[in-house]
Amino acid sequence: MALASVDYLRQAIALAKSASDLTAPNPRVGCVLVSPQGLVVGQGHTQKAGQAHAEVMALRDAASKGASVRGATAYVTLEPCSHHGRTGPCCDALVTAGIRKAVISIEDPNPLVAGQGIARLRAAGIAIEVGACAFESRELNMGFFSRMIRKTPWVRMKVAASLDGKTALPNGISQWITSDAARADGHAWRARACAVLTGIGTVLADNPRLDVRLAGRQRQPHLVVVDSRLETPLNAHLFIAGRALYIYAAEQNDAKKSALEARGAIVIYLPGANGKVDLAAMLRDLARLEINELHVEAGEKLNGSLVREGLVDEFIVYLAPKLLGRGQGMFSFGPLTNLADALPLEFISTDRLEPDLRIVARVRGRDQF
Repeated sequence: MALASVDYLRQAIALAKSASDLTAPNPRVGCVLVSPQGLVVGQGHTQKAGQAHAEVMALRDAASKGASVRGATAYVTLEPCSHHGRTGPCCDALVTAGIRKAVISIEDPNPLVAGQGIARLRAAGIAIEVGACAFESRELNMGFFSRMIRKTPWVRMKVAASLDGKTALPNGISQWITSDAARADGHAWRARACAVLTGIGTVLADNPRLDVRLAGRQRQPHLVVVDSRLETPLNAHLFIAGRALYIYAAEQNDAKKSALEARGAIVIYLPGANGKVDLAAMLRDLARLEINELHVEAGEKLNGSLVREGLVDEFIVYLAPKLLGRGQGMFSFGPLTNLADALPLEFISTDRLEPDLRIVARVRGRDQF
């Protein structure tokens, strides 16, 4: 029995998911080419920035098998690009290959594309269908859609805590509240992000690397530090070759700025109120730097500031089956005087990561843009 369009698109989405930690700052895209006889003749996903997109990879796959794509249907999870960026237009590659039809999940929100790829395919006589599996494709690329439409990254905050919401003991000890399984899962979320954000408090207390330590993962997300007074030590573990390190500061200190930049950091002054970094302006600047998904791993003060200013879109919370009593919390903001002022969330998923629980919760309505 022949597969339906949605089945081929789901295959393409699976290909795109397999590239979750590879394509940034480009979107995650998959493509499946199906012959007029209903045979899959080529498939592929977008490679790292500057290399081939999904459509070209699928065409190459077909060519490597000696399979003809003339008259085939291309099932693509995002509108083929129509502009010259780091690579050539994918819609032109499909036209040249002789594709008869393109089934596309969703239009590209990039203003440089935004329907133009579909228009060029139609102008070449290629039949177009748009809309199947649009929700799945958008969810997979929420950060890219956010950057293109809202001009800010999708901000995802990760917290590991005890069942009573404590992230550390009063003396700061926090290693390890959750299990190996939860920490490995946290690394996978880091890996898919364009950048990891932390605060100077975490840097001074823990001297973390905040890198991805998973087998087979080569791309390291950029690192962003909120450091109002430029207190980042020059010997901090944050300095890792091949990874961009952005430090946002409020108080000008040109000598320290020069010393940090000599270590490879990029220091950006964005002063806000009360001698603190302007966090909203920082997010806009990170979008300028092509950050799609920003993964936050910070302490309760910075977490609280981001929540208080309405800058967090989604939370990943790992809860360990233990009670710590007094200690450091997840977020420091408030106090609220009315329950109606609470931040409304919706649970996206709850999963067991033995022995812990992982909750993914999204700020209600935050994905409506």
